[in-house]
Amino acid sequence: MIEFINVNKSFGEKQVLKDVSFYIKKGETFSIIGQSGTGKTVALRHIAGLFKADSGQVLIDGVDVGEANSFQLSQLRFRMGILFQSGALLNWMNVRDNVALPLVENRIGKKKDAYDRADYLLNVLQLDDARFKMPSGISGGMKKRVALARALVTNPEIILYDEPTSGLDPVMTSMIDDLILSTQERFKVTSVVVTHDMKSAYNISDKIAMLYKGLIVQCGTPDEIKSSSNEIVQQFVQGNLEGPIEAK
Repeated sequence: MIEFINVNKSFGEKQVLKDVSFYIKKGETFSIIGQSGTGKTVALRHIAGLFKADSGQVLIDGVDVGEANSFQLSQLRFRMGILFQSGALLNWMNVRDNVALPLVENRIGKKKDAYDRADYLLNVLQLDDARFKMPSGISGGMKKRVALARALVTNPEIILYDEPTSGLDPVMTSMIDDLILSTQERFKVTSVVVTHDMKSAYNISDKIAMLYKGLIVQCGTPDEIKSSSNEIVQQFVQGNLEGPIEAK
């Protein structure tokens, strides 16, 4: 479904991704873990076609994202839902309008159907009371759920999650984890999750890849990551101060 083949990416003199290769199966939840600044979100943005690799390939169903023309890229993006870490809600639109926007903007179906779909997702995410509030009037956790509802509104085949549980309390984190799992099970979506939250990564993932200094140091099942003999992996997942990873 999604494949990275020897992907390299630099910004100026800093190389962020170094010969990164992995494969994500259709219907799989694949989490990318690692320190801040190690290239996790950069990898995610390559899938969305927001960045182009300096060398190597990013393939979605055999289509090279970096070489796709504007029409092909538009078609690929329409198959995706994206949850940015900040939420990226439009401050001049209320919650309901933000969620319905992808359907309304692309004129997919009737406008009433777009808002019915938005209302359904807001109900699922326990946001009924916030429908007509502005983003400035809701909490950070609610903004995250609104952004997730918007990512789901087009019934995407692929969902890209950038730190979906960042800034949320444990109860809300569990709710988001359950929603990611139920979305995958119900709609057979392929999910790519960037996260620092190891409990969440273990709960939701079929596979986990760890990036360190731009390199994939290990990729495997949650159990394989937990029992890894790699000192870098063990230090990160256990949160130990001592080890090869230096605090930034």
